[in-house]
Amino acid sequence: QVQLVESGGGLVQPGGSLRLSCAASGSIFRVNAMGWYRQTPGKQRELVAEGRFTISRDNAKNTIYLQMNNLTPEDTAVYYCNADVTRGGVRYVYWGQGTQVTVSS
Repeated sequence: QVQLVESGGGLVQPGGSLRLSCAASGSIFRVNAMGWYRQTPGKQRELVAEGRFTISRDNAKNTIYLQMNNLTPEDTAVYYCNADVTRGGVRYVYWGQGTQVTVSS
């Protein structure tokens, strides 16, 4: 089994910053790709675009990071990490449990 554990969410004021982490663990042969998505109530889950946000990855730790700067209330969402992994010669896609980010004064 594979687990994705996210951390780093919380409440932040507009203009503030947060750094999210997502670590993949378990029976993994290879992590092919990892990414970040976010979802707000009533909307589809969407890919997080870089720009104000920076995505980085530590391949040795199977961990992906999302550095979010200059946050606005519109960034309030549940943030999910996603991993495309190979196990036993088969590719699977896994999702983390999500971490809430709330931007509010």
